[in-house]
Amino acid sequence: MKTIRIGTRKSKLAVWQADYVADLLEADGFTTEKVLIETKGDKIQDVAIAKIGSKGVFTEELEALLKSGEVDIAVHSAKDLQSSLPDGFDIIAFSERAFIEDVIVSEKEIDLSSKDLVLGTSSTRRIAALKHFYPHIQTIDMRGNLQTRISKMQSGVCDGLILAHAGVHRMDYDHLVKVKLPIDAFIPPVGQGCIAVEAHRNIDAEKKQHIYQKVNNSGVEKQLLAERAYLKKLEGGCSIPVFAFASLEDDNIRLKGGIFSLDGKDRIIYELLGKDPVNVGTSLANKVLENGGMEILKEIKKHLG
Repeated sequence: MKTIRIGTRKSKLAVWQADYVADLLEADGFTTEKVLIETKGDKIQDVAIAKIGSKGVFTEELEALLKSGEVDIAVHSAKDLQSSLPDGFDIIAFSERAFIEDVIVSEKEIDLSSKDLVLGTSSTRRIAALKHFYPHIQTIDMRGNLQTRISKMQSGVCDGLILAHAGVHRMDYDHLVKVKLPIDAFIPPVGQGCIAVEAHRNIDAEKKQHIYQKVNNSGVEKQLLAERAYLKKLEGGCSIPVFAFASLEDDNIRLKGGIFSLDGKDRIIYELLGKDPVNVGTSLANKVLENGGMEILKEIKKHLG
């Protein structure tokens, strides 16, 4: 029997994702073994992600294990992966995708028109979107794993949290969902709702083929290739409020994406239809950049220093 060693972060959600992939892989003579580690993003809880640095916050330590061969694959939330992977690394499978939208979770009813509403989030995209659509809503920076953030909310730090529905669902917190934010306004970040499998080029070829066959969803792969090409062109990371979501229409890919200014006042958004995922993503990014996105991006980078 061949054993596939899976590297993952220690949070309950990360372990759930690793177990999900492991269940798919344990067939046809393959077993799995989990290797749990802490990443920089897990260790630093009192600083906003944007201030830690947006590249490799949740992946660097796992990639070191991949390169050394201590693990065969790393399992991530696709939205946590930087737009450009280090040399020698690839995403070799994209899982099925579900619950892509953002939601507001709370133990009380949420009135988005209330001027006293305080929501917790550490996402620059979510903060900018709130400032754009609901400028009266206050936000408070909220870090930590899902359980930690919910505990902080329950202690009264904020009225509710804006979270990815996928993680909320996987951790059985659907009963706390009070608002599902419409994706035409709150377009999710690249990769939300999908689990990505990362590997180094030194991975055993038989293992790589097995992983692709058992985990990869070809339709989601097209979506993510388009979204990630868009993100790569914009050099987007955790500190940049960019967004993109691809859907499939017959043999075509429809990609809708854009960028917010940090204060939420400016929102540039376009969509394109095409057949080649990477071309669609790159072309949409160029359109956004040529129509005001470049100026917003420069201002954001100047602000971030």
